[in-house]
This record gives sequence, structure tokens and C-alpha cells, in this order.
Amino acid sequence: MSRISFEQLPAEVRQAIADKTGAVQQAVTAPGGMNSGIASVLDTDSGPVFVKGIPADHPQVGAQRREAAVAAQLPASCPRLFWHLELDGWSLLGYEVIDGRHADYAPGSPDLPLVEAALAELQGITAPADVDIKQAVDRWAEYAPPGTLQHFDGDALLHTDFAPDNVLIAGGRARLIDWAWPTRGAGWIDPGALALRLMEAGHLVEAAIEFAGHFPSWRSAPPEALAAFGTATASLWREIAGQDGAVWKRAMAEQAASLARVLSTNQ
Repeated sequence: MSRISFEQLPAEVRQAIADKTGAVQQAVTAPGGMNSGIASVLDTDSGPVFVKGIPADHPQVGAQRREAAVAAQLPASCPRLFWHLELDGWSLLGYEVIDGRHADYAPGSPDLPLVEAALAELQGITAPADVDIKQAVDRWAEYAPPGTLQHFDGDALLHTDFAPDNVLIAGGRARLIDWAWPTRGAGWIDPGALALRLMEAGHLVEAAIEFAGHFPSWRSAPPEALAAFGTATASLWREIAGQDGAVWKRAMAEQAASLARVLSTNQ
């Protein structure tokens, strides 16, 4: 969606933010990202704050509300949410500023142990029962092979999108950001999602699967569950690449197909 600067927000909205943060001395629009109508780092009387927001009538506003609802349940590897405002046609989140860089997933990268530690921390979190978030069985219903959906069910809190843009390296640790799709499901789903992104970064499929095996949830999952995940992931990315033939999406579809073949063989 198109992005505006902080100064272009309605005056009432800017004042409501200042009421939370103290006077705003400077606002710098953040580069990158496609899913926020505003994304700015504010220098305020109470310190730096990252503000992201979306028009309240936008079709994706529900995703931002889910992100806000689940924030209190997230581990320390995730940025702290200070506040959530909805007024004058905007839904806005105020976050802790993470001064970091995107993770490097390349083979041998020193970031990999940090990413592993962050995901291991998340693996210990149970999805909150009182928050309306997506169910893994629903998200993968159209893609999983018949008779396999029960394998996706579980109580773990899942991120599901480990694109390097969603992992910041700062202060010697990995921080998981962008919680637009928090999901309740089987714990092994996140290691599988990360494995595909490792393949995108140049890891051989066997090495990516071995990395997923660092997590007990993956090691203890039935082989038929992992095979179903591979098949479902390949189907999903085949659909994505079919709808938009961007080079990177076609490449992801090819990597997902490779992952599916190996996981199916390992049954």
C-alpha cells in the first residue's frame, strides 16, 4: 500500500501519539516493507518509538489487530509493544525501536545460532486461548493432502514467516518482528518454515532439514506430518508463483518442491 509520512497523519492522531510519548522532536519514515500505510521512527521526549499503522478501513487491518492482541504473549526476542491506538480512521502500533540489521541466513553465517536461539525461545510459548488468532488447520486446509490436517493441529504460538526481513540482529541476538499472522498449531511448523527460508539463502535441502532437526518439536514429529507439511508448502508456493511470476516467487516454489520431495522420501 502507499505510505505517508508521520506529518501527513491527521492532527488528532499525531496529538494522541504525543500524549503517549511526549513531544515528537523528529520523525523519519522507515524504508522497506509493503504492509503499512505509515512506518516511522519517532524521536520523542520519552525516547525512540517505532510507529506503524494502517487505515482502519483497509482489508488488512485485522492482521494488525491480531498483531496487537498477541503482543503480550511474545517472548523477549520480540520487540515490546508500548501501545495500540485506533482513532480518526487509523489503527496504530507503537513499538520499541530495534536498531539492527536483517538476518543473514547464508550457510556459515554467524547469525544462524542467534536465529536458532530466538526460535527456540518462541517454541516454548503456548498460543493464548483468549486471543482470536488463525488456526494452522485452517491456514493449510486448502493445501495439505487429504487426511493429514490433524497433524497441523496444536497449541504452540507460531510466527510462520521467517523471511530475513522479519528477523533483526541487534545487541548480539535475533529479534522476531512482524507478527501479522500469529497462528496456533503444531510446534514443528515454524522450524519447517525456517528451513524453506534457509534453502532460499543457499542451504542444500538436506542441510536445511538438519537445521530444523535442532528443534525437539521437529525431531519428535511423525514423518507423515512433515511430509504433509512439505506437500502443503509446495502447493502454496506453486499457487503464489502462478498468481505472480516474480523471479523470487518462482524460485521459492522450486525450493518448496525440493523440500516436499525429500520429506516425502523420508517417510
